[in-house]
Amino acid sequence: MAKVAFLGLGVMGYPMAGYLQKAGHNVTVYNRTTSKAEKWADEFGGDFAPTPREAASGAEFVFSCVGNDDDLRSVCLGDQGAFKGMAASSVFVDHTTVSAKVTGELCGVAKASGIDFVDAPVSGGQAGAENGQLVVMCGGDQAAYDRAEPLINAFAKKCVRLGESGAGQLTKMVNQICIAGLVQGLSEGLHFAEKAGLDGRAVIDVIGGGAAGSWQMVNRYETMLDDQFEHGFAVDWMRKDLGICLSTANENGASLPVTALVDQFYKDVQKLGGGRWDTSSLIKRLRKMD
Repeated sequence: MAKVAFLGLGVMGYPMAGYLQKAGHNVTVYNRTTSKAEKWADEFGGDFAPTPREAASGAEFVFSCVGNDDDLRSVCLGDQGAFKGMAASSVFVDHTTVSAKVTGELCGVAKASGIDFVDAPVSGGQAGAENGQLVVMCGGDQAAYDRAEPLINAFAKKCVRLGESGAGQLTKMVNQICIAGLVQGLSEGLHFAEKAGLDGRAVIDVIGGGAAGSWQMVNRYETMLDDQFEHGFAVDWMRKDLGICLSTANENGASLPVTALVDQFYKDVQKLGGGRWDTSSLIKRLRKMD
């Protein structure tokens, strides 16, 4: 069992840190809002610290799951950052979805201090985190990954190393690109069914087992038909992720016309007041256009 720090107790990090504690590791958490860290400690029996540096002090592994590039820099760098508290040969595992650029930057800083760095963004949403069923996409040195994988498996159903530093973040970009197109296609299909006077549930029952089937269809069609969008990954977060995808595509020359279009559709959803709705709310935009 390892001494572990976990930085960031949002809807993902809170249960992920809990699974590490329940697996028998000695977990100390840090959260920007201290009351949430106190609540976590009361619930799971671990400890909490007032700064990332203090949480990371003496830890063999430090995990992070925060909001964006700037949030990640803030918990890693500076006098109170985690890197200041970490010893050489310890491992930093980042589950935040961030740009490959900031991953490369922080990996370089970590390695200069003898700290191993694994980028490990996740897929599966809040439900996956709460049920310990996340898919984790990793980049980094093989030896560092091999050390971190047994701990990651406390909350993952699948954990894979895709390559060197940054490969995990690039794979997460592929994941988000695919989701954007799938959700828009599903939204248009269900909207078309409504306009055609079809029973949407009956339609999905027929086509769901065929070539049109997808995780999004199975898990989101009912709430989409019921106009309920409080189930999962928020539009604001998706736009952040798609912005990373589009920026990276500009750098590597990839063409992402559908992704760019769907990003603008999500912008329309934000204008409807749906920034905190889940990503399946693209169908709401189509209904509002009627």
